[in-house]
Amino acid sequence: MSPTAPATSASGRPAGVGRATGVLDLGGRLLRGPLPLRTIALGAVGSALLLIGSIGAGGTLVHDPVLGSGPLSALRYGHGRDLAVTVVYTGFALLVWAWVRLGRGVLAHLVDARGVLLATGAWLLPMLPAPPLFTRDVYSYLGQGLLALHGLDPYAVGPSVLAGPIPENVHPTWQTTPAPYGPLFIGVAKGVILLAGHDVIASVIVMRLVLLAGLAMVVLALPGLVAHLGGRLPVALWLVAASPMTVVHLVGGPHNDLLMIGLLLLGTLLVLEGRHGWGIGLASAAMAIKATGGLVLPFLVWVWAAHLAGSPRQRFVRAVVPALGIFAAVFGSCMALAKVGFGWLPALSAPGMIVNYLSAPTGFGQVLHTLVSLFADVDTWPFVDFGRAVGSLALAAVIGWQWWQARAGGVTAIRRAAVVLVAAALLSPTVLPWYLTWGLALACALPWTPRALSYVVGASIALVLAYYPDGEQAMYHWPFVAVGIAAAVLGSASLLRYDPLGFNDFLGRRPRGG
Repeated sequence: MSPTAPATSASGRPAGVGRATGVLDLGGRLLRGPLPLRTIALGAVGSALLLIGSIGAGGTLVHDPVLGSGPLSALRYGHGRDLAVTVVYTGFALLVWAWVRLGRGVLAHLVDARGVLLATGAWLLPMLPAPPLFTRDVYSYLGQGLLALHGLDPYAVGPSVLAGPIPENVHPTWQTTPAPYGPLFIGVAKGVILLAGHDVIASVIVMRLVLLAGLAMVVLALPGLVAHLGGRLPVALWLVAASPMTVVHLVGGPHNDLLMIGLLLLGTLLVLEGRHGWGIGLASAAMAIKATGGLVLPFLVWVWAAHLAGSPRQRFVRAVVPALGIFAAVFGSCMALAKVGFGWLPALSAPGMIVNYLSAPTGFGQVLHTLVSLFADVDTWPFVDFGRAVGSLALAAVIGWQWWQARAGGVTAIRRAAVVLVAAALLSPTVLPWYLTWGLALACALPWTPRALSYVVGASIALVLAYYPDGEQAMYHWPFVAVGIAAAVLGSASLLRYDPLGFNDFLGRRPRGG
């Protein structure tokens, strides 16, 4: 469902939102704005539990100086690890609960942008020293930076060619895999290794702090984007900055998508404000982090062209020629500084080794294989490849159509760029949960209905729970999947209605206040 303007009542408040003398009635619990301190504290406790549990249940080190010996080593094995996993999921539940409560306050106009930012800071702080959560990708980042630092081409070889604490912690899937990231990120990874040395724990923390610059850019860009695109700043910040997808995946992970998103949003804002060259430059830098950022560049050209005089063809030519020049200069500079070539282009296929049904084309291929397997013993890959080929054609069609329909520039171009980013996440051969933040980062500045926001809540919960805290996928453990779907449905309903299960009515409790 695409975001649209929220319905309002005759009083000017969003429909379905009750208010009484400036206080929102939440079924007996009163949320007082604009700084809901109890809600912020609830999420902070959840993040603290995520930190504590991650010590044993997260992406821990093969040879861990903290857990290798001594009393804490019990957290890595048997009942101790089960306890750590339980603590992680308890912390996640509290974080989601706080996020939903905060969202209710935002929808009721009781929580302002300052309140959301305070919550974001409180919830992110415990993540800074935590081991990687729900992924081990950061070790791959460090391994690729180490390769470049040793003069090896990270686009030609994998971290396994080196020895030491960093390569040994890279996930087995990526040990021999070339880097699928742009030259700017390889340069960033080299810089992190230079700063932190070969200390893995310090390197993870430094990488997380560097990637947080992306979130800072998001926060800096959103007020201007909201002004251009017609959304509400508290809603945009709640969707992107305070979201469990950001806290747990983008920062807790951490993932370089956060840096790409920050550069992309800031570049988009500059283009909308008429600073076209700088905006194209930042968007080009976003692509030099991760190729996905390049999908937005053609839409920004339309925005630039709309600000120029002349016929449509003249405007397009006068925009695309300098844009291509800026892109070449930025990308060439990144390649020169990182001392790498064009090897990242063929390496983009590396994530295709991951097979899961979060990718619609891959899931389609898996379903076809399952049906045919009822009658014959056949290999999975031909069906997966077929589904992915269909998905690639569909994605190309979506990109072409959306780009052509965006030729008027302005808000329309940005909205359609967000659609393309969502389509790229869903129709790619491989989809990882945090990929859905690409399109949401742009779309968050548009107007949203409460119903559409509730769908985002449900999807965010389900996507985090698609992986275990140690980074292994949980999508084929069907009882766990059922629990995750139930939690997603409950979270989605809770944004719109306090106590959706009706416990207060069952217990005979009456809401206070009003």
